[in-house]
Amino acid sequence: MNDFYRAAVAAAHQARELLLYPQDDSLYAKNGFTGAGGDLSSGLDLALERIFVEALHPFGRIESEESGLIGEGESTLILDPLDGSSNALSRFPYYGVSVARLNREGVLTEAFIANLANGDLFRIDEEGEALQGSLLSEGWRRPAPAPHPEIGLFEKAYAQPKIVAALDEAGLKFRAPGAVALSLAYARSVNYFLFVGPFRIYDFAAGLALCKGMEIEVEEEYVIVARERETLERIRGIVVSNQTRN
Repeated sequence: MNDFYRAAVAAAHQARELLLYPQDDSLYAKNGFTGAGGDLSSGLDLALERIFVEALHPFGRIESEESGLIGEGESTLILDPLDGSSNALSRFPYYGVSVARLNREGVLTEAFIANLANGDLFRIDEEGEALQGSLLSEGWRRPAPAPHPEIGLFEKAYAQPKIVAALDEAGLKFRAPGAVALSLAYARSVNYFLFVGPFRIYDFAAGLALCKGMEIEVEEEYVIVARERETLERIRGIVVSNQTRN
């Protein structure tokens, strides 16, 4: 594990501590500041951004979902300091942090996602293969997918009622947990991941890197990741036929 990942893990420990034991309820309030990603920022968003910027700024300039471009450097870090902000603000335990590092040529060299609720960690190794660890223990291993998964993950499902109905009719069960990068990190454990609508680089840069070797389709209006090509093609057909466009 290189210095970048060590710094990211240390920052994730600090961030998880803040989320588990917040000292000030004002962190849970929206402050009227619209972040670079287009959403209103909360005190939690900005507090976690400060933690990760302090830890990671030596590794390159940071493009954060909250404050936009921060600092300088040959590498660029794509940071979502609180993936699943609404979950965290509701104290629903499915939220995390996502960081992708790109070199001066724009090639992704590191990807890191942490589940700040349960401590699960995800990163890629030097060959771009996914590894899984934990804030609660030492060591990294290859992810162990569920042998017979029964669900997929459909982020922002609430905006696509026709697709929801079609997936149900096709027997393609899903959950919609509300943290895009984190759901991509868990894509190996489920049948599929689906996102429909305009998407932002902060949500997908690190997550898609962790899906190397899976069936992946990225289009302007949707993203599908699946274990099997047949599943991807079934879902693509449902999306194309039933998508609600904003």
